[in-house]
Amino acid sequence: MVNCQLYKYNNTFYSFKKESADFFANNFTQNEIDTDHTCWLNYHGLSERQNIELLCDNIKIDTLCVESIFTETRRAKVEEYDDYMFFSIKSALSSDDETNLLMSDQITFVLSHDYLISFQEKPSDYFIHIRERIVKNKGVIRKKSTDFLLFRMLESIVDNYFNVIEDISEKINDIDNRLHHSDDKSIFKEIELEKRKLIELRKIAIPMRDITVQLENAETTFIHDNNQHYFVNLKFLCESVLEEIDANKQILDGMTNLYYAAQGQRMNEIMKILTVVSAIFIPLTFIAGVYGMNFVHMPELQYTYGYYVVMGGMFLIGISLLVFFWKRGWLKK
Repeated sequence: MVNCQLYKYNNTFYSFKKESADFFANNFTQNEIDTDHTCWLNYHGLSERQNIELLCDNIKIDTLCVESIFTETRRAKVEEYDDYMFFSIKSALSSDDETNLLMSDQITFVLSHDYLISFQEKPSDYFIHIRERIVKNKGVIRKKSTDFLLFRMLESIVDNYFNVIEDISEKINDIDNRLHHSDDKSIFKEIELEKRKLIELRKIAIPMRDITVQLENAETTFIHDNNQHYFVNLKFLCESVLEEIDANKQILDGMTNLYYAAQGQRMNEIMKILTVVSAIFIPLTFIAGVYGMNFVHMPELQYTYGYYVVMGGMFLIGISLLVFFWKRGWLKK
């Protein structure tokens, strides 16, 4: 059974009811909606499609809108009808598994003068502080209508965007510290994972920004003029989210370049050492090759101390080249 929550409130009163989707499908329009209270009905999940469709049929929701509740939204658009406004957005949460991308949840809103219905795709709770404000009568939420409640809910979703960005920023700082002090090859994969998270969050945040722009410019009676500025502020919040995403993506791009530069530098150090070793052994190999030829008449082969002289000369050449390279700084990191 899908748990559904109903809050009814005004300036002096509030009530809370938690029932099944079947209960509200049959009783919401007849017993819960009135002009004296603001009603907020929230669905935690969409598994009981038949009951949700029955509820929508009772409040005269268009069939295309009903179908949109159960399908992934393709574009950000506010649909306005005579008795309600309808639109869907996506929320975002950080994944518990650091190897995965973000967890997203489509939330559909039906806004009317006397009620606001929210359909959450997955059982989750983004609106704890809103419920607390209603119960404890904090702020002005119980003095306002459904449009202000909608603003608060959208604001909570945008706040989750900022929480995701904060988690990604902490991960970026951790990667940055390791990048300068570690040769861990998994760092590059972690950088790319955080980039993909930012790209996915941007895809989620842009439709939210577009929705807030449409709500700001909507000439509708469902949003009161004295509450219009809240949606203007919400648009600015969405733009701040997009700016934070772009800023963090630029940081990750810089870290990617730094990673490649560090890998190239390490490869250069390895090649330098190999080159120095080769340079030392080239003259030694030449001497060994000369005296390794099988000619009969080689005077040095008859010397009593010829072996020791050649070995001493090879040793001296090797040490001389090593000292030369050291003084030139080629052996220093």
